Amino acid sequence: MSPMTREMESHPDIIRMRERYEVAAANPAVQLADGVTLLAGLFLALSPWIVGFANAGSLTMNNLVTGIAVALLSLGFSSAFGRTYGIAWTAPFIGLWTIVAPWLIRGEATTAGTVTNVIVGAVITVLGLITVGMGMTRKRR
Repeated sequence: MSPMTREMESHPDIIRMRERYEVAAANPAVQLADGVTLLAGLFLALSPWIVGFANAGSLTMNNLVTGIAVALLSLGFSSAFGRTYGIAWTAPFIGLWTIVAPWLIRGEATTAGTVTNVIVGAVITVLGLITVGMGMTRKRR
């Protein structure tokens, strides 16, 4: 570790910021949001096989990849919110992408696949906005 890195790690503003994010991450509402986001991401990844549209080709692969991404983001938020808060804005965008993906991705999007993506995408968007909002609320105080 370079001397400059050590100096930054011990800077009072960095220490206060990490403490603020630790308090935000300890909030039961944030923990609930992170847990449900993890479940939503896992469900999104497995939804083609659970709901029955695994033959949808590109949409199946999209749900698998975006679901894993959401689950990994959620794990990052729950384990190291202070270090991952900067990318919290990606969760709502992934949720919005999930909502519109059945219409934008060419393939055999079924009604079940479309409905699943809209519902799970809305859940991920709302939970992502809660995560971003909690970090911003703590930042303003």
